[in-house]
Amino acid sequence: MKECQKCGFVAFAKVMRTIYMHYEKILNFFDNRSTNAFAESFNAKIKAFRAQLRGVTDLKFFFFRLAKLFA
Repeated sequence: MKECQKCGFVAFAKVMRTIYMHYEKILNFFDNRSTNAFAESFNAKIKAFRAQLRGVTDLKFFFFRLAKLFA
């Protein structure tokens, strides 16, 4: 890690910080083979639902419909 900082390359430092900030999630994938695929899939469903409505004006009703359809 210190060698990376001493070399002076900005790109290496950015990659090092990114890995350092997310190392638990990275290791979790290799230990348990768990990903955030469920969250990504749910996000895609919400986006598709929003696209069907062509914009949301009443947030309470939107969350109500979302809870009834996907809960």
